[in-house]
Amino acid sequence: MKHIFDTHAHYDDSAFDPDRESIIKSLSSYGVEKVTDIGAGIESSKAALELSKKYEMMYCALGVIPGSCSDINEETWKWLCESVKSEEKCVAVGEIGLDYHWDDDPRPLQKKCFEDQMFLAKEAKIPIVVHSRDAAKDTIDIMKGCKAGEIGGVIHCYSYSAESARDFLNMGFYFGIGGVITFKNARKLVEAVEYIPLSNIVLETDCPYLAPMPHRGERNFSGLLDVVVEKVAEIKKISPEEVCEQTWQNAHRLYKLG
Repeated sequence: MKHIFDTHAHYDDSAFDPDRESIIKSLSSYGVEKVTDIGAGIESSKAALELSKKYEMMYCALGVIPGSCSDINEETWKWLCESVKSEEKCVAVGEIGLDYHWDDDPRPLQKKCFEDQMFLAKEAKIPIVVHSRDAAKDTIDIMKGCKAGEIGGVIHCYSYSAESARDFLNMGFYFGIGGVITFKNARKLVEAVEYIPLSNIVLETDCPYLAPMPHRGERNFSGLLDVVVEKVAEIKKISPEEVCEQTWQNAHRLYKLG
């Protein structure tokens, strides 16, 4: 029997407002047995936390993404610190990082936000979920400066080269692979997945975004991870069952779940 762990989803997103409960309850029929709902700001993190408490199969990550760094003030930072350290179903700080594609927050603020949340994860002894877009060098430099290898975590929606992957691998990080691997223009990512050991790959949807082909443009959900499994299996020249089993184990190691 296959086990699938969706390590990065956003079921708190308003795209799921019409049918959230029925979608989540249906996931086991697709072999999806565990999901981590990822915060992308303070309100999103609060919603992710509530979902993790409501559904046994669900965990959460709490954090502030670049573009929402202005969410952090004295009150919200206190809530984030206390929740990350005390909430049993919070398994990571995230998603955090740098986004130079949208550049919605000034870069110095993005960097400070990233560093502060990395140190929070270090204090709480839980991993980080890193969002990095068009910012490979600064992401790597800041992570090295903050000794991210001692924290551990995952590079969400990995989109850089095999060469950049080496830096993240040297820090012991996992790589979140989702629907983008099935896109026609994903040659660079395919090369990276060829290079990255299967022991460092985890599955993710980023739903409701980034649905795999042939569902591109539709609302994504964890039940479509089968398509990603097939693609990773094809690239690695192994069986889909092996991909499911290894990524299941990897996800548990990443999030320190028994």
